[in-house]
Amino acid sequence: MIDIGLSKMALIGAVALIVIGPEKLPRVARTVGTLLGKAQRYVADVKSEVNRSMELDELKKMKDTVENAARDVQNSIQTSASEFEKDWAEATDTASAALQDQTAVVPAYKHPGKNWRLKRGAVPQWYKSKSGVRTKAQSGAARVARYRPQKFH
Repeated sequence: MIDIGLSKMALIGAVALIVIGPEKLPRVARTVGTLLGKAQRYVADVKSEVNRSMELDELKKMKDTVENAARDVQNSIQTSASEFEKDWAEATDTASAALQDQTAVVPAYKHPGKNWRLKRGAVPQWYKSKSGVRTKAQSGAARVARYRPQKFH
């Protein structure tokens, strides 16, 4: 800030002591100190605001460069996609022309004769009934009632 040497500060202190007097000097020094602190805080706020605005400008420039790069990439992708579509159209036109030249016979549909609703199990029913395999759905309450111990009278 202000470049004041030790000799200049001693001279200012001596003049202040003579002009103000020794009784009021501590109060004046305190007031000058608080004013200097406020001034330093104000300067620091101004510096931080300037730095923020500079960073904001840099971010705007960076944003513009990124947007331009994204536009360039999008344009290159669109051009390559259109070229691919042209090449694909040419290739399919030649392939479809080659397929139209051949006379392909499509076989008629024949029903396989299966009845998918019928279950064809490999295990016989008598074996399932002997081993206790469940073949029908049963509710939870019916299962509990089935296995509930019987009361003997």
